[in-house]
Amino acid sequence: MHISSPISRRWFAGVVLSALSAVAMAQAAQPHVVVLATGGTIAGAGASAANSATYAAAKVPVDKLLAGLPELSSVAKVSGEQVFQIASESFTNEHLLKLGQRVSALSKQPDVDGIVITHGTDTLEETAYFLSLVVHTTKPIVVVGSMRPGTALSADGALNLYDAVSVAASKDAAGKGVLVTMNDEIQSGRDVSKTINIKTEAFKSQWGPLGMVVEGKNYWFRAPVKRHTMNSEFNIDDIKALPAVDIVYGYSNMNTTGIEAYGKAGVKALVHAGTGNGSVAAQAVDSLKALRAQGVQIVRSARVPDGFVLRNAEQPDDKYDWVVAHDLRPQKARILAMVALTKTNDSKELQRIFWEY
Repeated sequence: MHISSPISRRWFAGVVLSALSAVAMAQAAQPHVVVLATGGTIAGAGASAANSATYAAAKVPVDKLLAGLPELSSVAKVSGEQVFQIASESFTNEHLLKLGQRVSALSKQPDVDGIVITHGTDTLEETAYFLSLVVHTTKPIVVVGSMRPGTALSADGALNLYDAVSVAASKDAAGKGVLVTMNDEIQSGRDVSKTINIKTEAFKSQWGPLGMVVEGKNYWFRAPVKRHTMNSEFNIDDIKALPAVDIVYGYSNMNTTGIEAYGKAGVKALVHAGTGNGSVAAQAVDSLKALRAQGVQIVRSARVPDGFVLRNAEQPDDKYDWVVAHDLRPQKARILAMVALTKTNDSKELQRIFWEY
């Protein structure tokens, strides 16, 4: 295209500048979402495209993960940070604290509108619940993973991540606590659990998803009623360490070796993952009572995937001064017990906390 006259050249330059200005304004108007990467399958790689269940986790850095999904630029201004690069079964309390502190700091920045955490699926639900308890913000926080590595046929990570950024960038996700987006569903970080290890629809809640995200649009059907984020009495900014809380598993012919070993190790609370309604084998009752007499809190949970533990059913919790975990599975009961113990060691207060959170 040849523009000869000075007037034409000035006109053309004005058009170009206006177009560039419009693009810059559109980009500036986009919400800013920070992706904190911690590793996991979503950053994994297999030997071939046929390897969907056999692969190495935590191989792809966050910059490559984001560069492989250019569609994100139409949803939000996205920046990434590599916080960890590990498989999530190796998450420790120290990892939880460091991640929580970083999420809290980012949530206070006025130029950050939402936060996404990429995470391995094995302990994703625990991290999501921890963040919902301790980060004080109404800004969307979304935890996301994948069941297949990005190298696999029908890999689910790219769409899961796109959905996560879309939800984190949306105003209607604000104030709903920490969310998990997997398989097109928007789940509560408190309620959701990994229920299977070889299917993409691995994450479920017995109470159902909060909504769906389809082609970047959110469809909401329910809201969480348990206390979280801004309504939580716990704050990551005040937590420097987490007390030792462990889980002992109930089963037929159970012995008390594990209970006694945890007691000697100095746990502050022990979650009993009981059968059925949080049942405790007769031979284990005295060992748990002895731990309680030593000051260790006993939290009665259940190993079954759904339902909830009834207080004073199966065991006289009032008499033994035990706490029931309500509908929290053992791994989440452990998270809440750790956080609660940073504030109180009173069993009645702990029970109140388990009812409210």
